[in-house]
Amino acid sequence: MSAQPNIPPKPKWLERNALLLVAITPLFATLTGSAFNIWYNLTCIVPLLTEEQEQRFVTGILWFNSIVYPVLIVLWITTVYGMRPAFRCCLRGSECDPGTLVKARARAINLPWFAAVICGLGWMLCIPALMFVLKRSPTPVDPPIDLHLPLSILISALISVTHGFFIVELVTQRLIFPILFRGAKPAETPGTLTLTLRLRGLMWALSIGACPIVSLILLGLVHTGEISPWFAPAVGLLGIVFGLISAWMLGRLVAQPLEALHRGASRVAKGDLSVKVDLLRADEFGPLIDEFNHMVSEMREKELIRETFGAHVGREAAKRILATKGGVGGVEQDITVMFCDIRNFTARCADCSAEEIVSILNLFFEDMVAVVEGPLTEGAVEPIRRGMVNQILGDGFMALFGVGAGEGPHALAALRAAQEMLEHLGSFNEKIEAKGKDPIQIGIGLNSGPAVVGSVGSPQRMQYTAIGDTTNVASRVEGLTKVLKEPLLMTRGTKDRLPPDIPVRSLGSHEVKGQPEPLEIFTVA
Repeated sequence: MSAQPNIPPKPKWLERNALLLVAITPLFATLTGSAFNIWYNLTCIVPLLTEEQEQRFVTGILWFNSIVYPVLIVLWITTVYGMRPAFRCCLRGSECDPGTLVKARARAINLPWFAAVICGLGWMLCIPALMFVLKRSPTPVDPPIDLHLPLSILISALISVTHGFFIVELVTQRLIFPILFRGAKPAETPGTLTLTLRLRGLMWALSIGACPIVSLILLGLVHTGEISPWFAPAVGLLGIVFGLISAWMLGRLVAQPLEALHRGASRVAKGDLSVKVDLLRADEFGPLIDEFNHMVSEMREKELIRETFGAHVGREAAKRILATKGGVGGVEQDITVMFCDIRNFTARCADCSAEEIVSILNLFFEDMVAVVEGPLTEGAVEPIRRGMVNQILGDGFMALFGVGAGEGPHALAALRAAQEMLEHLGSFNEKIEAKGKDPIQIGIGLNSGPAVVGSVGSPQRMQYTAIGDTTNVASRVEGLTKVLKEPLLMTRGTKDRLPPDIPVRSLGSHEVKGQPEPLEIFTVA
């Protein structure tokens, strides 16, 4: 059967019509500014005009809107749809010319500036055009018109330009960025001009201050009996409305990334390293978000390395190796060493496949390592810290108890762990018997005394372990479990470090390889 082609998911309606939606967004800001301008003209300018001047004024506005605004609209639509070839390639998931893609990305970032320039140009052209129309009137124009008309247009322009800038930026980031910047960082796009937080605050202040404050100042400078007494409160109310709209848009542009970064940092502080801030920004927030995601990614990699490292050498050993910066050397400590081995495992291997042997060993180590390094058994009253499995030795392992300062009664911790291991052996044998395998027996040897604990080897290859006679004797004592037919044996060194209420019995003195004198061996009574 042939492989199915990798067909990208069908674009959503917003994705398919993203360019159209971006193209019409400045309309709302322009209509807002126009509504204020019309209201201002009717309130402050028209009462100062003669009937003939008013007719000229209205005619001039109609002609200007009929000639200039279509040109500006075509210019704006051409600017937006200039991104269409690259946008459609990215939307389909097909290959796109790199140069075309870079230009489209730069245009998407600069799009709010294009909107501001085109919108501002349309408003600024109104001033000379309308003043020219009024000045051609046969009757002189009232002098306050020279102040009212330019300021009314400037105030409306500030409302339209600032609101248009913010709304185009919002919609572009929401609809265009996720398509054009797949796998790319907007902040690294060449040929762009982003608005800094300082300038963004200035534009916000202009958008909420220009309308009410300048209008009220003008009202105080130029008194006319024609102006309604409700003009000043209405201007103030409009200023509040525009300010709230600007504040909402500014909040979306500034508060959203801050909140996302705060949530991400809080989750990282709680240990959740799966965090990723999925916001595409070309301003100062872009590099900040990228650095945050990079930091979390590196933390994930380090945590993976630490977990993998800990799984191979033991988590406690990994902590101590990292704490000593991995140098060669060690310190002498009083510890208890445990050796555990599966009896007659070599003979068992002759009757089982390699896969079966590995399966049995994995189950065995899973249970026994959890006992040695796991939490205390429920109901335990002694504040005993668990040990650390230091080495896996074929069909057994070596564990250390009491490594580090203030580890508590390490001999008692080792004895309790050994007893729990023997208890868990019953449930382990039930598991393998259910798979048709014979049960196993283990031998555990304990010895306590001084040993040098640390990293041994060369700078190229080291091993964290315990070196000394204490370790050697523990290994030999474990071997005696086969001779003495006892699953748990300990030396006098371990017995003397146990609380006096622990019942033990002596099994007599026995020859131990490598020791000049026989050693007295004990087991639990």
